[in-house]
Amino acid sequence: MANHSSATVRETPHVHQTSRTNTIINALKQRAHSVINDRSIDPQSRAIIRYALETNDPWLAELVRRADAGEPVIDSTGFLNICSSDEEKVAALTEMICRAGDEAGTKSAALLVLMSTLENASHSKALANLAKHFAFTRCGELNLNGMVEAQVAVFESELLTDTLVS
Repeated sequence: MANHSSATVRETPHVHQTSRTNTIINALKQRAHSVINDRSIDPQSRAIIRYALETNDPWLAELVRRADAGEPVIDSTGFLNICSSDEEKVAALTEMICRAGDEAGTKSAALLVLMSTLENASHSKALANLAKHFAFTRCGELNLNGMVEAQVAVFESELLTDTLVS
């Protein structure tokens, strides 16, 4: 029975075929590389597309499409060209949350509205990244010295711990 020759090994043709999704992803990556290498596109837009390619950003296709069409990838203020009303709302809410002062009610409400805005947006990941950028920038403006002092303390403890242990 072990030597029965009528049974044939079945080949799985899909193993060697590239899926449609992989084909689309590869084509997008090729288009992104061509945009990155195109010197007629402004360097800032090319840098954003390079970063989006490296991080597998879900906006890569839209950014490449805009660059290919000659549309601006970023606006005159340096922000991604997404729906301005959502962008402005995120900026205002982030400012409310990050501003100095003890306004727990206002800050809590602003955080709730920001979360709702992000949840309902069609481009929520891009808006969340924008909110993080605004928050980090605003916190840096408010507490640059405190941030530097905290980092110096961390470095100092790490350096001295290694030196004292040796």
